Amino acid sequence: MFGRWQVVTASVALCFALALLLSECITNCQTTPTDDIFENGRSDKEILDALLMATRYDKRLLPPVSGTLTVNMSVLLLSLASPDESSLKYEVEFLLQQQWYDPRLRYYNQSSYDFLNAIHHHNDVWLPDTYFIMHGDFKDPLIPVHFALRIFRNGTVNYLMRRHLILSCQGALHIFPFDDPQCSFAMESISYEQSAITYVWKNDEDTLRKSPSLTTLNAYLIQNQTIACPTKASWRANNPASGNYSCLKVDLIFTRDRAFYFTTVFIPGIILVTSSFITFWLEWNAVPARVMIGVTTMLNFFTTSNGFRSTLPVVSNLTAMNVWDGVCMCFIYASLLEFVCVNYVGRKRPLHNVVYRPGENPVTQHVIQGVKKTRLPAVLSRIGLILATPLIQSLRLNNRDTGDKKPDSSGPNEIVTCTNCGPNPCTHTANNGCATEVRKKEPPHPIRVAKTIDVIARITFPTAYAVFLIFFFIHYKGFS
Repeated sequence: MFGRWQVVTASVALCFALALLLSECITNCQTTPTDDIFENGRSDKEILDALLMATRYDKRLLPPVSGTLTVNMSVLLLSLASPDESSLKYEVEFLLQQQWYDPRLRYYNQSSYDFLNAIHHHNDVWLPDTYFIMHGDFKDPLIPVHFALRIFRNGTVNYLMRRHLILSCQGALHIFPFDDPQCSFAMESISYEQSAITYVWKNDEDTLRKSPSLTTLNAYLIQNQTIACPTKASWRANNPASGNYSCLKVDLIFTRDRAFYFTTVFIPGIILVTSSFITFWLEWNAVPARVMIGVTTMLNFFTTSNGFRSTLPVVSNLTAMNVWDGVCMCFIYASLLEFVCVNYVGRKRPLHNVVYRPGENPVTQHVIQGVKKTRLPAVLSRIGLILATPLIQSLRLNNRDTGDKKPDSSGPNEIVTCTNCGPNPCTHTANNGCATEVRKKEPPHPIRVAKTIDVIARITFPTAYAVFLIFFFIHYKGFS
């Protein structure tokens, strides 16, 4: 009986020893890959299957490095799409490269591979949870389908993916189109704080790398920079309890095509406004010509500005384009009003039977009428009253010497001021017998007034518009 019990005990001990030996063998075989897995002729899939075995590698855990895990970042710009002026959005396509060290993925040098292509093991490898902030929208598809994943001998992992973003930009729209919009996007870890993961720009880059085949498509990039995110730029800035996270930022500064706006807006506007000034050199009574020029320039300016305004950003504040449209329209409308005033004044009835002869000085004509209806030569008439005054005085003296009974050289209908009418001076016609008379300046002829308004407008309108152009371009270019 006692012998049977010893046999059973020895059998159990032997089975237990064999089980321990088998378990140790299985453990050693799973945790320590044999050298033949890394020998020549083995595929990268077989090597990766051994490296990423569930018993030795867990993708849910951070790489076991001393201190903080450093993730090197770099951005390669591929294309810039045409901007949307009405919404200030730019489409940007770029390659984002992330590089870090994972000692669990080191493999032996017996292999002929300098790196392992782990594109098909994408879901089995630990990857940084990089999150894009401060941007517009992802362009479909939301999940990137173009990427590369390489694992090098020393455990360095290089993860490259292609992204396509629609950036929402910021610009000084009150000086549109002289502003330079700035488009930004940032990258940070959404779950690991800075004590666990730190993002740094690779090789301390401060400018964005551009592809040699960069396509701009009317997007004029003038400056770019890669910096660390300011504290206030983080979406977690208003919640200090959320923790401190590493973040990197990319700034893209664009400029607008100024030549496009000059050729489609400013130069046509200058031509239309100056064309409306042509009416000042036409005759005051040229109604069809002046009306046609005024109305045509106004309608053309409305058509040009309305067609272009539909593509502009809708903002509530006053922009440079609003100032340009408003002032140019005011000049065109003012030139049309000037014609209306000139035509109205020129058609008024003259007061006191004033005679207007085209090409002669009205004042000279009036004085000549009082000296026995004597007409001066045409040359003196053109020179004016100053040169004609001595001749008029000599004619008056001759009239007195010949015994002319008319002591007054005034015309019968000329208005004079008399000082002998009583305590207060009075005005009456020149032939009512007043002894002491002083001539009163007769109002100018309405046609002469109309032509004077045109002469003044020829100088004031172009001068004022030139001053506006100088002030406009200097003022708004100073903000850009």
